[in-house]
Amino acid sequence: MKYDYLIVGSGLFGSIFAHEANKRCKKCLVIDKRPHIGGNIYTENIEGINVHKYGAHIFHTSNKEVWEYINNFAEFNRYTNSPVARYRNELYNMPFNMNTFNKLWGVVTPKEAQAKIEEEKKEAGITEPKNLEEQAISLVGKTIYEKLVKGYTEKQWGQKATELPSFIIKRLPVRFIYDNNYFNDIYQGIPIGGYTQIIEKMLEGIEVKLNCDFFKHREELENIAEKIIFTGPIDQYYNYQYGELEYRSLKFETEILEEQNYQGNAVVNYTEYEVPYTRIIEHKHFEFDQTSPKTVITREYPDKWTLGKEPYYSINNDKNNNLYEKYAELAKNDNKVIFGGRLGQYKYFDMDKVILEALNCVKENL
Repeated sequence: MKYDYLIVGSGLFGSIFAHEANKRCKKCLVIDKRPHIGGNIYTENIEGINVHKYGAHIFHTSNKEVWEYINNFAEFNRYTNSPVARYRNELYNMPFNMNTFNKLWGVVTPKEAQAKIEEEKKEAGITEPKNLEEQAISLVGKTIYEKLVKGYTEKQWGQKATELPSFIIKRLPVRFIYDNNYFNDIYQGIPIGGYTQIIEKMLEGIEVKLNCDFFKHREELENIAEKIIFTGPIDQYYNYQYGELEYRSLKFETEILEEQNYQGNAVVNYTEYEVPYTRIIEHKHFEFDQTSPKTVITREYPDKWTLGKEPYYSINNDKNNNLYEKYAELAKNDNKVIFGGRLGQYKYFDMDKVILEALNCVKENL
C-alpha cells in the first residue's frame, strides 16, 4: 500500500480530512474528476472578479469552533446575505419581512402585517394541506404564495406545486421586523479573494491528481491505499445494486458584461415561472467591488437530473431515504471506505455542516 488514505473528491469534506491526516503524518492522495480542486465551492478569477462557478456560496454558521477553524485558511469579509426577489417588475426583500409586507400591502406595523396574513389564511380555509400549494397558502396566504413562492418552487422542482407533496415546505420564514438578513447565524461572510485559496492551503504538501475519475481507474486506485475517503455518490460506489438515488441538477450560464453594475445586488431571485432561471448572481457584490469597469453574472437554471449529469440536491423523500439506508447499511459493514459530504451521505449540507461532519470524521478515524 502506497498511501494511508485515498481521498476521492477535493471539496471541503475531502480537503479537511486530507489536511488533518497530513498533519498527523499520514500519507494521502487526493483525486478529483474535475480539472480543478475545491468541488462546488471553487471560485475562479475572471476580469479581476472572484466568480462562484457552481452557484452562490455564502458562509454562515453559529458554531464558533467551525468559524474559527475556517478562518485559519482565509480572512472573511462582513458580507450579509440579503437577496432580492423579482416578480415581473416588482422587487421584494427576502426573507419575507416588514419591508416585503409594506411593498405588498402598504402595511406599516407588525400588527397590520400579521392581520393581513391571517385574513388571507382564513379566506383560504385550508385545514389539512394536500399538496405544496395548499401548505404554502396555509402558512403565508395567497399573495405571498403567488408572487414569491409558486413560480420559483415549480422551477426548482420541475413540477407543478399542486403535484408536489406538502412536506417539502414545513415552514416559510416570516419576520415581523425590518431586517433583510437572510440567515440568523452569528457569523457570516465571504472569504476575501474567493474560496479556492482555502482548499489550496488545506492541500499544501499533499499529492493531488486532477481529471482523475475514480470509477475509470477503480481497480488500480482501490489497491494503493489502506482506506478510502469517498465524497462521491454512495449508490455509484456500490454499483447501484439497490437502484439509483435521485437528485436535482443545475445549469449555469456565465457572462461578462461591459458595464460596472448590472443588478445592484449579489443575488436576485426570479420568482415568476415564465423566466426559466431561478436567480442571477452578480459576483462582484460578494466582495463589495465597485472598481472593476466590467461585471460577471451567472444565470442559474434548475435541471432534471439523469445519470451522467452533476448531482446537486438530494431528493430526500421517503422512497430515496429508504434506499439510502440500504446503502448506509452496506457502508457500516465495509472496513475499506468512509463516506462523507452531500453525495456520500445523501443529504443537503450547508458549508458549516460539511466542516463539522469532516472534523467529526477526523476525530473518529484519526
